[in-house]
Amino acid sequence: MVVRRKTPFRKVLVANRGEIAVRVIRACRELGIPTVVVHSEADRGALATALADETVCIGPGPSDRSYLNIANVLSAAQISGADAIHPGYGFLSENHYFVSATQDLGLTFIGPPASTIQGFGDKVSARKLMRAAGVPIIPGTDAPVTTVDEARGVARDLGLPVMLKARAGGGGRGLRAVRDEDELVRQFPLAQREAQSAFGDGALYLEKYIERGRHVEVQVVADAYGNAISVGERECSLQRRHQKIVEEAPSPVLDPERRERLGQAAVAGLLAAGYQNVGTVEFLVDQAGAFYFMEVNTRLQVEHPVTEMTTGLDLVKLQILLAAGERLPYRQADVQLRGHAIECRVAAEDPTRGFAPVAGQLHAVILPGGPWVRVDTHLVPGASVPPYYDSLLAKIIVWGRDRPEALARMRRALAETQLEGLPTNLPYLATLLADPRVEAAEIDVEFIARHLRELDHRPPALPETRPAARTAPRRPRSRPAPAP
Repeated sequence: MVVRRKTPFRKVLVANRGEIAVRVIRACRELGIPTVVVHSEADRGALATALADETVCIGPGPSDRSYLNIANVLSAAQISGADAIHPGYGFLSENHYFVSATQDLGLTFIGPPASTIQGFGDKVSARKLMRAAGVPIIPGTDAPVTTVDEARGVARDLGLPVMLKARAGGGGRGLRAVRDEDELVRQFPLAQREAQSAFGDGALYLEKYIERGRHVEVQVVADAYGNAISVGERECSLQRRHQKIVEEAPSPVLDPERRERLGQAAVAGLLAAGYQNVGTVEFLVDQAGAFYFMEVNTRLQVEHPVTEMTTGLDLVKLQILLAAGERLPYRQADVQLRGHAIECRVAAEDPTRGFAPVAGQLHAVILPGGPWVRVDTHLVPGASVPPYYDSLLAKIIVWGRDRPEALARMRRALAETQLEGLPTNLPYLATLLADPRVEAAEIDVEFIARHLRELDHRPPALPETRPAARTAPRRPRSRPAPAP
C-alpha cells in the first residue's frame, strides 16, 4: 500500500512566464501539487503552458495588459480553483497591493506578507530598519531628497562621489553614480523621471559611493515561527548597467569568519523585521572587506540555482512549504557549503548594438549537458521570443569541486551552446570568462563597464562560441599505378 503525503496546497497558480514558470511547475509536480499557469496571447505555445496541468489566458502580449493585470491574474486563480499563487520573480512578485488582494480573497501568496514587502520596498525605511537591527549601513540620507539644491547639500556633507537611488527602486532603475556637482545637477532630474516612470514614485535618496565595491548577497530562509537561517552568499559583481550577468557561490573573496558575520547580519536584520519565507539581503563590500547593507529582495532571485547547487537545498520547494505554514526543517548547523557554482544569464541581445534586446524566432536550440551542468530555460526548437518581456533566454549553471573547475566547466558549457536565429550575449559571456582578471576574481560592480570600454578599443571581434562545423576527413586521392 502506497501512503501519499498530504500536499500543502490543492492547486498552485503560477503568475509568471519563461524559465521561472517552468521552474515553479517542476517543484510543484515533485510535491504532488497540480498547477495552473497564466499566459499572455504571445506565450500561448510556451513550454510552461505545455507542462502545467491547466492554463488560463489573461490578455494580449504587453505585460501591463496580462502579467501585470492584477484583476485578470486573480480572476484566473478563482475560476481555476487555485488556493495559492507563486509569483516567481519580476512582474507582481514584489507588489504589495497584489499580495493584499490575494490574501483578501482567501488565497495564499507564496512569499512574505504584504506589510513586509511594502516595508522593504521603501528603501529609505529599509535602511532605518536595518540600522536599528545593528546591520552596517552605507552613509546616506534617512529621508527622501526632492530637489537638486537639497541633493547638492547632502552630497557636500557626504563627500563626492555619491549614488542617487530611487526610494522604490529595483533592477537598477533610478540609479546613478555622480562624481561632481555638475554631474549631480544633470543626473538628478533624469533619475527622478526614470524612478517615476518605473515605480510611480520619483523620490530619491543619496548614499556615499563605494569605490570598486563588490556586490555580495546573502540568501535567508525564515518560517512563521521566528526561525531563520542563512544558506550562503552569492557574488554578483559582474553586472552591466546594474543588471547581473554572471553570479557565483560562494563569494571568492570571503574568508570563513567574514562569511559567518555576513550571514549573521542578514539573519538578524530579517528576524528584526519579522520576515517570513525566502529573502535575499544585498550588501556592498569595500576593498578593505567591510560590508554595508544595500537592500532586501522579498522574492526568489534569478540566481537562486547557484545556492541550490552548493547547498543541495530546493529553494522553490522551501518557499511552498513555508507558505503552507510548515516549520523550517533545517538549523544553521545543517547548512554545509560544498564546491563552487557559477551561473551565466543567456539573453536575446545584440552585442553589436549596445546589447539591445531583440525579438524573433530561434531556428535551432542546442543546450549544454554533461556532469554537473544545469540549464534552466523555457526554450524549445522554433521558440518565439516576444518583444514584450525581459530578454532572458536561459540560465546555464555549473558546479565544480572548486572555482577553477567550475570556471573551466562553464567555458565548456558556453562553447557547446548554440542558439541560431537571433543574436545573443553568448559571445560576450565567453570573452568575459576568458579574462584572466575574472579568473583571478579581481572584479567589482564596475568591472564590466571597464571591460566593454577595453573591447571597444580592441580590433578583433568577439569570438564565436558556437563549435566549429565538423568536416569529413579528406580521402587521399588515388593515383594511377606506375607504368611497368
